[in-house]
Amino acid sequence: MEKSDRLAVESVFSVLKYLWYNQDPVEARGYLLQAKEIKVLLKSLTREAASVEPNLAERLEQIDRWIKNLKPGSLTAKKFVLLFLRQMLNDAQVFLAIQSLSSPEERELYYQQMKPTERYWFEDLFPKWLRENDPKFYIWRQKLMSGEFGQEDTELLEQIVNNISLNKGTVVQRYIADLSMATDLIVSGSLERSLCIQLTSVSPRLSRNKSNNWEDALRMWRIDRGLFLSYNPGKADFVHGVVEIVLENSNNLNAGSYQKLSL
Repeated sequence: MEKSDRLAVESVFSVLKYLWYNQDPVEARGYLLQAKEIKVLLKSLTREAASVEPNLAERLEQIDRWIKNLKPGSLTAKKFVLLFLRQMLNDAQVFLAIQSLSSPEERELYYQQMKPTERYWFEDLFPKWLRENDPKFYIWRQKLMSGEFGQEDTELLEQIVNNISLNKGTVVQRYIADLSMATDLIVSGSLERSLCIQLTSVSPRLSRNKSNNWEDALRMWRIDRGLFLSYNPGKADFVHGVVEIVLENSNNLNAGSYQKLSL
């Protein structure tokens, strides 16, 4: 990268860093990192994390090695790799901002600015993923890179997310949650209790192995409750039914419960 490009990228990083550390994550998230910026930001965050959160630094180093041979044009062409990297770098910046706060009271104030599902991600699931071995991480990184990964249900998930928002719920979606933790959506309803959701259009009779694997994944990550919901896409207004069941279980499902339902 030319010196002028590197300085421009570092300037972008300085602005984003200011926004995160001054607790303005919404404005920071409005900026979409470009491919040529990602490698510089990745190395900058790795250096910063080394003295603050070594587990984060280790994950970032793994990712850096994974993309080191990709030129910006090639990276731009790999849609899902780029989307994952944007998510990861944004999450890393938020996490470092939280870790930089010197007292539990300051961290609590920071968390209070988040949606319940965001708080659950940054306070619970993301730190677990940083600390612990993820046996699936290498596998799905390779699938992202090779183009084997696709999200055929993107439009459906968008409809569900929009309907949850209209019903005053909140949602978080992460590739890490989806591909490592068998969680399509993290949802909270009116009681602000976050719940991990796996959705499938496979019939209950045929989805038994999938639902068993789902429960095993949640137990491995010590996720204390979850919903596996099988839906029929041919059923009239099934999206409304999915949203209703998801929000009801978010509010009412007991800790230690792994609910398997069909619609």
